[in-house]
Amino acid sequence: MKTNCILLISLLAWGSAMGQISVTVYNQNMALVKEVREVEVEKGLSRLSYRDVAEQMDPTSVHFRSLTTPDRLFVLEQNFEYDLVGAVKILNKYIDHQIQVVLENGQVFNGVLLSSSGSHVVIRTSDGKIQVISASGIQHFDFPRLPEGLITRPTLIWNVQNEGPRKHNTELTYMTSGMTWHAEYVGLVNAEDSGMSIGGWVSIENHCGASFTDAKLKLVAGDVHRARRPRGDGFELEEARITARAAPQPFEEKAFFEYHLYTLTRPATLKNNQTKQISLFPSADVPISKIFVYDGVRQGEKVQVFLEFVNSESQGLGLPLPRGKVRIYKEDQDAQREFIGEDWIDHTPRDEKVRLLMGNAFDLKGERKQTERKTITQRSFEESYEIQLRNHKDTNVTIQVVENLSGDWEIRESTYPYEKRDARTAVFHLPVPARKSITLAYRVLIRY
Repeated sequence: MKTNCILLISLLAWGSAMGQISVTVYNQNMALVKEVREVEVEKGLSRLSYRDVAEQMDPTSVHFRSLTTPDRLFVLEQNFEYDLVGAVKILNKYIDHQIQVVLENGQVFNGVLLSSSGSHVVIRTSDGKIQVISASGIQHFDFPRLPEGLITRPTLIWNVQNEGPRKHNTELTYMTSGMTWHAEYVGLVNAEDSGMSIGGWVSIENHCGASFTDAKLKLVAGDVHRARRPRGDGFELEEARITARAAPQPFEEKAFFEYHLYTLTRPATLKNNQTKQISLFPSADVPISKIFVYDGVRQGEKVQVFLEFVNSESQGLGLPLPRGKVRIYKEDQDAQREFIGEDWIDHTPRDEKVRLLMGNAFDLKGERKQTERKTITQRSFEESYEIQLRNHKDTNVTIQVVENLSGDWEIRESTYPYEKRDARTAVFHLPVPARKSITLAYRVLIRY
């Protein structure tokens, strides 16, 4: 699974057979499972089986204790049995043992299984003959019993010493892989490109080998550190739909440690081998700005177009936004929504600016060329550049020209004003009339 930043998802499931379950899912293909069950344990030494745990659990992370009498129930040994029943595994377990093979034509062979592959099985019958049987003609096998070591569900087995009551409320905690998440956002831009309706979703994938029914779901957004093993030791989802403005608030959000906690206001069921999408918040209307940027060194003739908005309550949003992909749509002349671009955002707090790259503007072009280079000293020189911007649109635009400069630089002459964004970047804001072109010329002194 692809992972970068962290969102934790907590699920609390309740059931008469399973007891209370909570699952915290990280987007690093990892989950923390906590479960409370009532179990019966014989007095003295006995074996205790715990079924329906995640198939991809890390057995070294298991912590088990009695909540009834923690100082009277002791785990002496633990085994994680996850060799689940399957046709291939059963056949492999029965090599050198007696089996019965029934063919589709009714013929029956009894003998000792010598080998098994995807295409053939080989047995030695009671008269000593070797029979090679095509797998395509086999109706079924008959085995005298389930081979030792194979089980139907992943199971933890403990050898325990019980010096307390027969019935115990127990708590099991373990880590498992096979679960991941990511956030998604969908925006609909208005006809004037001045505003956007945006909604958020969270997508959860569960392949850990366990299911959670009618769960209470919590999300924690933030960058959580994980210790890594030393060296040598160790999706696209369906497109989210745009929600209606009248949708209820699905999550309640609160600050939690240095992260943000989202609590789902209704139960949710998360099945094994399922991808589920849940609305993070209903659509909100935010004002946007359309920004054109030309970086001739990096983009050649292309002029990029961005959409920008402020994640603030005064601008219609003001929610901590988990990292995720933002897909943007706009209605055409036929009132049909068309896709116009997508970009990723990082975890974004309230009152921060969000800038989304949509693509390259079709009707805007740029051309950059160096017109002069003159050496001043061994450690300094002057360079002159001309940048032509061409606007083939029927409307006026303003294009930000980004120049990436090295060393200790000073712009000596320029046909347009500029701002020094940082030590390596000069930005010019150039108004380009409709169906016109303009030329920026500047001379820069560079010292090393």
